Amino acid sequence: MARFFKYIILLTSSVFLLTSCQEGSEAGDLFGMWQMAESDTEYLSFSGSIALFQNSEGNRVYSNFQHQGDSLFIQCYSAEELKSDTVMVEESFGFKPFNNIRVKIESVNGDILVLSKESKTWNFHKY
Repeated sequence: MARFFKYIILLTSSVFLLTSCQEGSEAGDLFGMWQMAESDTEYLSFSGSIALFQNSEGNRVYSNFQHQGDSLFIQCYSAEELKSDTVMVEESFGFKPFNNIRVKIESVNGDILVLSKESKTWNFHKY
């Protein structure tokens, strides 16, 4: 009888884990890789609650994000605290400040993502 309950618990926990780990569910329409329209070297990816800034040179900066209404809040992290990580996000992408980014989502659909902050606009297309 104890063996039966062990299998029931294992089966129940497996089903729970599989349903709670659906990749990209928190990202919604943002899910996937987006290429900056003005550049062919900068990419922004969203999956789950993780955003990834990357360029064609192999530099990567991971961040957490929250999508609330028409706002996108991004918290970047530099594992090795490299100045180049901050420079990539703030200079190449133009998102400032590095550790507390807030942008407005002007438009998002299957192919186009438009973000803005004050007078700056960023256009991305699905890659």
